[in-house]
Amino acid sequence: MTDSPLSSLGAKVVVASSSDENHPPENIIDGNTNTFWMSTGMFPQEFIIRFAEPTNISSLTVDSYNVKHLKVEKNMSQNASQFEFVTEKDCEHTEGHLQSNSVSLSGGSAVHLRFIITTGHDHFVSVHRVGVQH
Repeated sequence: MTDSPLSSLGAKVVVASSSDENHPPENIIDGNTNTFWMSTGMFPQEFIIRFAEPTNISSLTVDSYNVKHLKVEKNMSQNASQFEFVTEKDCEHTEGHLQSNSVSLSGGSAVHLRFIITTGHDHFVSVHRVGVQH
């Protein structure tokens, strides 16, 4: 199992429902938990990561703050549409430190991963890192 910064695998954040110039969506894939993407309030919030080619994924790790409920979807298309449900997770509130949530994909491949934050523990949430184990 390897866990590399997604940017080193040619991944890109191709959609984000909000953006703050000081905390851009690209921070999600740089592998650094000190940088992050921050929502601008209101829910749901979402972002989509596209891989350069179909990528085998056994599980994901999402390092975040104030995320209450997270859904993950995937697709194998070159278009970021027609996603299939993978899983959803209620995230524990962790006051003062990052949430680290592992999500199993039970193997399989994806070109796009869509992360939908349906609710937060506060008005704003941040995603610091998404890691992929394959």
